[in-house]
Amino acid sequence: MSGAGLEGVVAAQSGISTIIDAELTYRGINIDELAEHSNFEEVIYLLWYGKLPRREELEELKEKLAANASIPSEVVTLMKNSPRNVHPMALLRTAISALALYDDEAQDMSEAANLRKAIRLVAKTPTLVAAWENIRNGREPVAPREGYTTAQNFLYMLTGKEPDKIAVEALDKALVLHADHELNASTFAARVTVATLSDIYSGVVSAMGALKGPLHGGANEQVMAMLEEIGSVDKVESYIQDKLNKKEKIMGFGHRVYKNGDPRAKHLRKMSEQLTKITGEEKWYQMSVKIDEIVVSQKGLLPNVDFYSASVYHSLGIPRDLFTPIFAISRMSGWTAHILEQYENNRLIRPRAEYTGPQHVAYVPIESR
Repeated sequence: MSGAGLEGVVAAQSGISTIIDAELTYRGINIDELAEHSNFEEVIYLLWYGKLPRREELEELKEKLAANASIPSEVVTLMKNSPRNVHPMALLRTAISALALYDDEAQDMSEAANLRKAIRLVAKTPTLVAAWENIRNGREPVAPREGYTTAQNFLYMLTGKEPDKIAVEALDKALVLHADHELNASTFAARVTVATLSDIYSGVVSAMGALKGPLHGGANEQVMAMLEEIGSVDKVESYIQDKLNKKEKIMGFGHRVYKNGDPRAKHLRKMSEQLTKITGEEKWYQMSVKIDEIVVSQKGLLPNVDFYSASVYHSLGIPRDLFTPIFAISRMSGWTAHILEQYENNRLIRPRAEYTGPQHVAYVPIESR
């Protein structure tokens, strides 16, 4: 009998990423090394191909991503005709699904076609998110520029202005940290879907649905909402204490897998400190640190990747409800890597459920009920 939520159950074999003794690795390389020395495009290649790229291989991937970053005009029209008040994750989920309608290879299940579709998905997702931010604010979408990295292009498309170098570096590092995370809820959802031999678009749309939830990708959005509700450092202690007394969940703390702390959190904490100083809004970092100290001392729960990413994204001028779509921009690389791996050695994922209902119940005709 398994624990609730399949806790501790091994449900798949994978060579993409793993968490052992609180250490996260992509293809065996420690996340700390990748965060400090790598970049998002290199990590995409690593996740897909199982090795770090040579310079020419990296340049080729960058060229392919740039060549596929534009989105079909029909999808732009769909977005323009959508209600402005929908959550960006709902819009993005729909737009990603719509991309399949304008992809001639959508139903081609060959390995080469699936890899080309993975490139398109990773390339177009940042464009979709930035396009929606412009559309919902009454502006025309900004076209992507060739020669820009994913982080640089996204920040450029978001505002139409050249992004600051430090902002680009911070977002790039955040994309590296969020790219993959073993068999998390959205990745599992993607693998379950494509294990039926459904197409790659169906797989990532399933993943999008799982990521949208506040217990998964939506957590950093909830963290920023909490910080904004508190408002200042002097109000942190009473606010958090009240939450703890009511036994309410403090978003951004604890993790099903990491019992001794999320290794990604320290990188985001450092970025939060640096960026809030630059923007002159150090209160967001100071509030976060204060909350961190209280929750750790009273509950023994350590911050996860979502906690400090909230103040990082806010400092980059990104609206709160775009935090989870940015998570999707990064995780699209991991989802597609897992989908490609699932296709390689596929078996339908069909677990059993432990039945807890009544047994041997006789049918009663409607006249006698």
